[in-house]
Amino acid sequence: MSDVNVRIVQLASEWIGTPYRHQGYQKHIGCDCLGLIRGIWHELYGIKPDNPQPYAMDWAEASKEERMLDAARAYCGPEIALENMEAGCLILFRWRQSASIKHAGILSAPHQFIHAYERIGVTQSALVPSWRRRIAAVFKFPNISQ
Repeated sequence: MSDVNVRIVQLASEWIGTPYRHQGYQKHIGCDCLGLIRGIWHELYGIKPDNPQPYAMDWAEASKEERMLDAARAYCGPEIALENMEAGCLILFRWRQSASIKHAGILSAPHQFIHAYERIGVTQSALVPSWRRRIAAVFKFPNISQ
């Protein structure tokens, strides 16, 4: 595992316990799954990624746009194969085959991931088959410039 991946898992772990807040992105105050990723990005690279436009809870169902996938490609580059994912990777989830991607997390161990989950907050969950089959894309964060 690269130094960047080790750091990403460490940072994501520090967010555990942060309450769930739709459109939030502040550690210990509140975040949703996108806010968690944005917060980790800011801590890792020292810059905030683009601020997404306000979005409703059902934005993915209503728009049919792949906003999360497009953003992940813009910031992280092309997807990697599921069998090549490792701790520290960004994983994106699709609830149904015909739906847009609408959930994100950080793989923290071979069978665990950290994510912000409605009514629970930021937590570490087992990557059980019901989660694994919903993985739509996997990305590696870029290396940190020296």
